[in-house]
Amino acid sequence: MSTVYFTNLRTTPNRSLLDKIEDLLNRTKVNTFIKKNDLVAIKLHFGEKGNTAYIRPLFLRTIVTKIKKLDCKPFLTDTNTLYSGSRSDAISHFNTAIEHGFGYSSVGCPLIIAGGLKGQSGVKIPIKGEVLQEAIIAREIVDADCIIAVSHFKAHELSGFGGALKNIGMGCATREGKLVQHSSVAPQVNSKICKGCKRCTGYCPSNAISVKLKKAYIDNDRCIGCGECILICPHKAIDIQWSESPELFQKKMVEYAAGALQGKKKKSLFINFLIQISPACDCYPNSDSPIVRDIGIAASIDPVAIDAASCDLVNNEESIPNTALKKALKPGEDKWRALFPTIDWNYQLDHAEKMGLGSREYTLVRI
Repeated sequence: MSTVYFTNLRTTPNRSLLDKIEDLLNRTKVNTFIKKNDLVAIKLHFGEKGNTAYIRPLFLRTIVTKIKKLDCKPFLTDTNTLYSGSRSDAISHFNTAIEHGFGYSSVGCPLIIAGGLKGQSGVKIPIKGEVLQEAIIAREIVDADCIIAVSHFKAHELSGFGGALKNIGMGCATREGKLVQHSSVAPQVNSKICKGCKRCTGYCPSNAISVKLKKAYIDNDRCIGCGECILICPHKAIDIQWSESPELFQKKMVEYAAGALQGKKKKSLFINFLIQISPACDCYPNSDSPIVRDIGIAASIDPVAIDAASCDLVNNEESIPNTALKKALKPGEDKWRALFPTIDWNYQLDHAEKMGLGSREYTLVRI
């Protein structure tokens, strides 16, 4: 049974939230597996332009300061996106991160976009997956000695929820690796709902969407399956037509997480911020209302346990009115399935446990 350390957001004048984050790091005994001169990749999501749910740079500075005290060399990092947007190439991605406050003066360490200018610089890592036998991981992630995954915990339209496993699995892959993971996703247009507004056409990275007879049309031969058009549609006229199953997508994502962590399983740390828990990924240029109240921060050396604990913490909350949830949910009711009824989020946790990435069984230690 793995240990997950957790702190709520209550503070006093003598003990701020920054102090509590440092306490979490001390409890994980990060000093025992991060050594002098280690190159430490702090993997996070800088947020798409227009999104406001990403983790505050001030919180990252606390983590960076702690790691620098160990005479290490930390750097903030993320990979370029598959879809078009403000993070699709390294220059745009870097500029977006700076605009969102992740500059050296704010966080105290360099910012390196992993995977090269266009997300094509990667290393093929052999894995023994049920679906995949290799994962294409950004070179900077592979070359790092340690990895600290700092994740904004939220819902996700393809995996149910997005936490440590998604941050590492999808977030450390090159563009080619992201394509591999999305290959089973095929968005479809409901012509009865579509208004032909063309919002989706300008957002599609592969120009697979056009408007014919005042209705959006998706060319499946050109579609790369990124799924970003689904929530971009203001009329909810685009949905997922799984060419295989939601289970397969989650398995691929988890197997990529195994590839990203190869050689680092004993030199990895995972921190989940259960704050502003939004109903969709931070990849969108907006942040919808949180579905439950702000809960706290969790830390663990086990990515499976921390995601399992985070799911439980969210599901044990009462839902907030007037959000993407269509009805009020009581503590204990499944918030992820209420948002995305066709997606069983347990697949990623079960498969990660099967892959040896950690345990769903955990002990929650409140500090």
